[in-house]
Amino acid sequence: MALQGGLGDSPDFASSGRRRTFKILISLICITFILRLAQLQIIEGSEYRNVSHAQAIKKVRIEPFRGNMYDRNGIMIVHNEPSFSVNITPYEFKPYAMPLLSSLLQMDSSEIHRILDKYKNYSPFIPIKVFRDADFKTVSLVSEYYDYLPGVDINVDSKRLYEFDCNMAHLLGYTREITSEQLAKKPYYNPGDVIGQSGLEGYYETFLRGKEGIQFVAINKSGKKVASFDNGTKDIPANNGFDLYLSIDIKLQEMAEKALEGKRGAVVAIDPSTGEIIICASKPDYDPRSFSGKVPAELYNKLSSDEASPLLHRAIMSQYPPGSTWKMLVAIAALNEGLIDENTTINCPGGFQFGNKFHKCHGAHGSVNVRSAIKGSCNTFFYQLGLKIGMANLEKYGQMFNFGMKTGIDLPGEKIGRLPTTKWLERIYGKDIAVKGRLVNYGIGQGEILVTPLQMAAYTAALANNGTYYQPHIVKAIKNNYTNKTEPTSYSYRKIQINPHIFKVIQDGMFDVVNAAGGTASVVKVDGVSVCGKTGTAENPHGNDHAWFICFAPRENPKIAMCVFVENAGFGGAISAPIARDLLNAFFHPESIDLKTYQGTAPADSNKKVTNTEYIPD
Repeated sequence: MALQGGLGDSPDFASSGRRRTFKILISLICITFILRLAQLQIIEGSEYRNVSHAQAIKKVRIEPFRGNMYDRNGIMIVHNEPSFSVNITPYEFKPYAMPLLSSLLQMDSSEIHRILDKYKNYSPFIPIKVFRDADFKTVSLVSEYYDYLPGVDINVDSKRLYEFDCNMAHLLGYTREITSEQLAKKPYYNPGDVIGQSGLEGYYETFLRGKEGIQFVAINKSGKKVASFDNGTKDIPANNGFDLYLSIDIKLQEMAEKALEGKRGAVVAIDPSTGEIIICASKPDYDPRSFSGKVPAELYNKLSSDEASPLLHRAIMSQYPPGSTWKMLVAIAALNEGLIDENTTINCPGGFQFGNKFHKCHGAHGSVNVRSAIKGSCNTFFYQLGLKIGMANLEKYGQMFNFGMKTGIDLPGEKIGRLPTTKWLERIYGKDIAVKGRLVNYGIGQGEILVTPLQMAAYTAALANNGTYYQPHIVKAIKNNYTNKTEPTSYSYRKIQINPHIFKVIQDGMFDVVNAAGGTASVVKVDGVSVCGKTGTAENPHGNDHAWFICFAPRENPKIAMCVFVENAGFGGAISAPIARDLLNAFFHPESIDLKTYQGTAPADSNKKVTNTEYIPD
């Protein structure tokens, strides 16, 4: 008996509606396959063809941009722009490509070989930069002949840009291709990398350099990139270097450099309440822009052999006798040890006889106390104080103000100067050295005492703030570009153990230097501001004397302390003091000076002959 209700007997199974639905379903499936094939072959065909030709996955190094720098007012002064370099990977490079590459780069093949040979002991898989800062034409030509240049690539890196109207060369420093010696000590760099070599670029290299990234690419049998790997999902992005926020006032820095143009010297200005460096200028110098991008091979040798020593950072490296700017330290030692008080007087007949030598003064000052001796820069008074305090106290009080040692500024290459001691004198000159005769000279900052302009600026700041010695520094804060957080930097400070009233006595004398009749720096008066200062002229047995001037202002709540030093220039009151005056005016009255047109101040005649009774601008 047949089963009832079978599929074959169903009157609706093969209905037209079912057939239509089935046809639509089949059509949709076909259309989907056709669209997918079109996508794979037409839209994404080239990508998959590249991948099919790929023979390996290669890691391409992505170089980060160095950190930017900003001045104390938030003005960007150093940043970067993209640049292109031509790299050769030795393992992939073929000798037959050398003539073509040499022609495209307009670079002698022997020079390319020299660069490659310099790094022959490194991995042949590491790309080597053979041509920096390539222009658009060069990049286009290399790209056009890409298939004929195996192992040759165009890499994106960066070069420094400077947004100011001066050099700041010694302060900022420069970047340069890493040397073989540096590579041996710093294995995390690659051949051809740029590294900070001096100044802030060198000191803060770890922060500024950033962290490299990695791009994974597929390459063909010729070593050419044909596609990104896994759509770039495995790539590691580069992290740019940290940004530095400086304490430098770029406008005052520009002005200080203009004031020093044509001279050999330095200007250092400090905020006495923090130790922040406001100005740090040094001349002669060089243009740091010369070290950005493609650097001529002979540039460094030319600078290092220049008789003017443009690579010497005179603010922190030049060491000279301080001359009369040292007299306040001698006065502090004598007052604090109770050897004199503020009312003690010494007669000045025009000099001081010690042994068989008569040590001259600038004039016959008559009876002077410590305040008037500072005002008139009386050598006779300080000759005798030098004898009174002795070598032990000279060392003790010199060290209180950080002489004979580094200040700790955040720059490389700082010199310590020289604070002579009895042991040092005996080691240099023998046990029978006549110490007392030298103490006469030490009383006026002559002899073997050597200081740097930075040390003198920090010393002046401590005189201004009643004896707190702040570590001088240039970087105020650092921005971490990984976390986008800005953190202030920390520095040390200490209180100098001196009777506070003594600082008032010293400040009185320095105030009179500028503001009282007979003061040696009346040229430095600034409207509405009580300036305290001290001139100095350091004797130079090898030529013209050196000109010093130190100052701070205002007296009541000092905002700036400064040292101006000019080599072989003559009297401090005639040469260095006018520079300080202009900078103080710009600091307190910025509207009074047009920084764009400022060209410095013509000094008074520092070589004028004077009689023994006429005032000499010490």
